[in-house]
Amino acid sequence: MSDGDTSDTPGDGDDAPEVGDAPRPRVAVFRPADERIDDAAALLESLGAEPVADPMLAVEPTGAVPREAPFVVLTSKTGVELAAEAGWDPGDATLAVIGPATADAAREAGWTVDVVPDEYTSAGLVAALADRVAGERVEVARSDHGSDVLLDGLREAGAEPTETVLYRLTRPSEAGESAELAAAGELDAAAFTSSLTVEHFLDAAAERGVRDAVIGGLDSAIVGAIGAPTAETAADRGIDVDVVPDDAEFDALATAVVDAATE
Repeated sequence: MSDGDTSDTPGDGDDAPEVGDAPRPRVAVFRPADERIDDAAALLESLGAEPVADPMLAVEPTGAVPREAPFVVLTSKTGVELAAEAGWDPGDATLAVIGPATADAAREAGWTVDVVPDEYTSAGLVAALADRVAGERVEVARSDHGSDVLLDGLREAGAEPTETVLYRLTRPSEAGESAELAAAGELDAAAFTSSLTVEHFLDAAAERGVRDAVIGGLDSAIVGAIGAPTAETAADRGIDVDVVPDDAEFDALATAVVDAATE
């Protein structure tokens, strides 16, 4: 699995701005260490930013597959891909997914998607399923860092949720370039895509002895969070969040962060 580091240092090669050109905002992005970090860096480039691709997540499959149940919930594209690669199929189950990227992956696997919430969050999934799951067993298949909001909400709706961990999310050992840049005041913006990316970013900063400097550096930068839970995690750890897009999708986050950084 590629580490996905596609960033350049200022002034290197053909990407250096010419004299008189407006400098491109340097934006850190923390997507998983696979094609998603490459796609994220390419998107930021297309928006006129200089990406700092610093993966804060690596996927470690457990080999498990979702258990049979009348309702199955998958919360990520990664979970769908791992289940499909293992030969799992939802069969007659009602399949609920958290958002359009996950839904697209499920349809590419040949599955029928029955439920996609209007709000792409755990709370949104609960709201979409609440009137349908009383007395039913609901299998939730996801990472080892899934929110309690989903399981607790399903229980409150009268369901009997079970959980299968399809993969673990770890921090790549080389992560942390963005923390060093933030500590030096050389980062214009950061785009956090989950609470775990916030935590791993600060852990990487602490390992380098620059945690306090990082938080100070981010005070002078634009900080974006993909949704309210991620923004709350950042705020709880002393990071002020400037941008939360209406849609909890990376494209919307990247656009909002670059727009704010170039104003």
